[in-house]
Amino acid sequence: MFKVDTTLSRSNVPRTIRFTEEIYNTLMEISSYENVSFNQLVLQCCRYAINDYSIKEKLDK
Repeated sequence: MFKVDTTLSRSNVPRTIRFTEEIYNTLMEISSYENVSFNQLVLQCCRYAINDYSIKEKLDK
């Protein structure tokens, strides 16, 4: 289950990313509800996706 982690505060690589309006609005609602920054939430979502990526083990080799 996805749980918001507030410890990802040392992000320092700036990138531009585009979201659909629906995804952006949902992420903004969640970040507001969880009282975390939008950036922290996006980082956590990415970490969750990477950890659950089915061929991650093959990429690590």
